[in-house]
Amino acid sequence: MTMSTLAAHAPGVAGGGLSDVAASEASLRRFLHGLPGVDAVGLEARAAALGTRSIKTTAKAFAIDLAISMIDLTTLEGADTVGKVRSLCIKGKHPDPTDPDTPQVAAICVYPDMVATAKAALAGTAVQVASVATAFPAGRAALPVKLADTADAVAAGADEIDMVIDRGAFLSGRYLEVFEEIRAVRQACERGDGTAAHLKVIFETGELQTYDNVRRASWLAMLAGADFIKTSTGKVAVNATPPVTLLMLEAVRDFKAATGTQIGVKPAGGIRTTKDAMKYLVMVNETLGDDWLSPNWFRFGASSLLNDLLMQRQKLRTGRYSGPDYVTVD
Repeated sequence: MTMSTLAAHAPGVAGGGLSDVAASEASLRRFLHGLPGVDAVGLEARAAALGTRSIKTTAKAFAIDLAISMIDLTTLEGADTVGKVRSLCIKGKHPDPTDPDTPQVAAICVYPDMVATAKAALAGTAVQVASVATAFPAGRAALPVKLADTADAVAAGADEIDMVIDRGAFLSGRYLEVFEEIRAVRQACERGDGTAAHLKVIFETGELQTYDNVRRASWLAMLAGADFIKTSTGKVAVNATPPVTLLMLEAVRDFKAATGTQIGVKPAGGIRTTKDAMKYLVMVNETLGDDWLSPNWFRFGASSLLNDLLMQRQKLRTGRYSGPDYVTVD
């Protein structure tokens, strides 16, 4: 995709504006359906090729520490308790108690009712509190309910909000409805002091059916003001995959080229091993470069990934594997 292609479809976007694109349902549809179609074979082949790249031993230690610093350590279960959330926060602050040089994770991700607990447990640290909102994970609620959900989490101290789009509206072609909902949630992220929680927009890519829809959802969310675009809730059968993540990385690259605005990416669900994480970091580096190799712009939504990274980290440090008993079981 090129600047001239975008300008041809939506002149306002090439200049960084939004009004021409979202002025009506028709103009938004025209822009989204005018995006170049995704070459599925080429996308999957490139993702597979990037997955074969290796990180040499000298760089592996750096990459493991970088991956740890990018984790949104997550517990999103109906059986979550105050004690479990506090324990997770302790792990996020001190992933390896035997090695104080181990980086902290990027964030602890919890349901809105656990935000205050996490905020108190993380006081004085740089670890963020992320909260899923907008009737996560299905998103089946009226807009006022979703906005109240978001506002409650922000009032409790959430630094970041992970919202889910209405997949039914999107798949029905009601793009402007989805756009306006994202804009409304973004407004609900604002605080009285003029600051705002960062907004991550979750697509649930496993339910979007086609790569073209993933590309459209990516552009729709970015145009509506997302700070991050995120693959999945982790609550369906198909979550983050390398081809889908690569497609989203390409979308944020093209969006920055067109508008000058940098957007983050968060694959979530199913990323469990150090080998998996390294493949994603290679993909980020090859597609976007150093600018995105930071927890400010790339995150892993994960619960079990941290344990494997810690075991691999100790292997590099000591020359031996400690086994799963070395790390806490979440």
